[in-house]
Amino acid sequence: MTVIRNILFIMADQLRADYLSCAGHPTLKTPNIDGLARRGVLFDRAYCQAPVCGPSRMSFYTGRYMTSHGATYNNVPLRATELTLGDYLRPLGHRVALVGKTHMKADEAGLNRLGIDPRSSLGVLVSQCGFEPYERDDGLHPDQLVDPDLAYNRWLRAKGYDSPNPWHDFANAAQGADGEILSGWYLRHARLPARIREEDSETPYMTDRAIDFIREQGEQPWCLHLSYIKPHWPYIAPAPYHDMYTAADLPPPRRSEAERNNPHPVVAAFMQHEESVNFSLDEVRETVIPTYMGLVKQLDDHLGRLFAFLESAGRMDDTLIVLTSDHGDYLGDHWLGEKELFHEESVRIPMILYHPGREADATRGSIDSALVEAIDLAPTFLEAAGGVAQPHRLEGRSLLPRLTGTPTPDWRDAVFSECDYAFRPARRTLGLPPDRARAWMLRDDRWKYIAYDGFRPQLFDLQQDPHEYADLGLSTAHAGIRAQLEARLNDWLRHRRIRTTMSDAEVEARTGNAKGRGILFGVW
Repeated sequence: MTVIRNILFIMADQLRADYLSCAGHPTLKTPNIDGLARRGVLFDRAYCQAPVCGPSRMSFYTGRYMTSHGATYNNVPLRATELTLGDYLRPLGHRVALVGKTHMKADEAGLNRLGIDPRSSLGVLVSQCGFEPYERDDGLHPDQLVDPDLAYNRWLRAKGYDSPNPWHDFANAAQGADGEILSGWYLRHARLPARIREEDSETPYMTDRAIDFIREQGEQPWCLHLSYIKPHWPYIAPAPYHDMYTAADLPPPRRSEAERNNPHPVVAAFMQHEESVNFSLDEVRETVIPTYMGLVKQLDDHLGRLFAFLESAGRMDDTLIVLTSDHGDYLGDHWLGEKELFHEESVRIPMILYHPGREADATRGSIDSALVEAIDLAPTFLEAAGGVAQPHRLEGRSLLPRLTGTPTPDWRDAVFSECDYAFRPARRTLGLPPDRARAWMLRDDRWKYIAYDGFRPQLFDLQQDPHEYADLGLSTAHAGIRAQLEARLNDWLRHRRIRTTMSDAEVEARTGNAKGRGILFGVW
């Protein structure tokens, strides 16, 4: 068996599963990602555990569902006591580092309660999702929130981009006819080139920092989370990527008039959000999506540069590589913008795994249609690093057997995702208190069932209606199916991993041994 020395965990923020040429996009060409898929396995039914940045990433990093880890939305702190990838891999000899984004909020109250100084070596790790922050950059730096010591901004100033916030004024802004700054926050500017040399923009910069880390490590084992901010908004790209694609390259929108005329109440509330209203307009789609595609193309080009470096350094021979995303992007499909709800465009994610060993040769270039979850990566990495499985905490399943062609007869038959929309205007539109804005998704081989707190469910037949146009949530003919799926969802909720401080093996060893320990109760 090949020893996997290193793990490269690549995530592109808000990258849709179907915006890759290896996944069937008709006009967007991603040859380097396609090449990784030819050398590995493309999982074409992979799902995130919460289709929004923060909770989705916390599920990736902890290997646990959103209900289990509790960080239900962006900037909701992850408990200081939750174990993450670094806690599993660092004891096995790996340097576990981050280049890019985590969208993790530190549990400052928990750190204070435990007496941990966030500036200490332990405090830094607990505050950074268990990663050593080789260069953390969450990628969204408006003037109101920008860190005055942001490394990328310091680097840009040193290269002559003179601004208090060059991230915004150059990397994420265009220039008007009179020299004025046109902010990339505004969708109408998406077709214009960013005011920055391509080689100085965020994607090549983060690629360079990843190469710096890998070169620095030499032959020492590592796990690097390379987390790109793009193609997440602001939707603005440097030349030549800003105009590589036009409206003629866009797939038609996936939406129906019936969806807009008679939507589920929660979906209707999301349709009123500004991003949904705007992305429902053809002009907005035709302006923004070509730029989104350009950002994906730029990502692919720099991944090609990274893969070439790995090849030359000999690291393709001992490195497990994963390429994925935290969630998708509606881009106007279903009359919606952003993500958060459970249509395929939002909740399904790209997932490509490359195993360097000869034992994986039989699966290379294959498409695996097993139902896969984001939480599967943590146990995959643990097994790849030679660790002992920890199913009392980790709720996913290792994908290594699927990479090596090992039979997995007991593989899951459903995937689950969750939503906490308490922070969104939709909650107020619906008149809900913060603790009632919850939704859950169950997707099996045929059906997608969505339960809402306080509202009727939704049901879609993905075999007959793959684009999810026909909501069967009120269909009397499907009442039995809904009841079965509701029971299955409730069974899943009852079986979350809550006894995380003791393994099942230890429970088994301690069962019924009270007398042997001198504890007598109920004895005559």
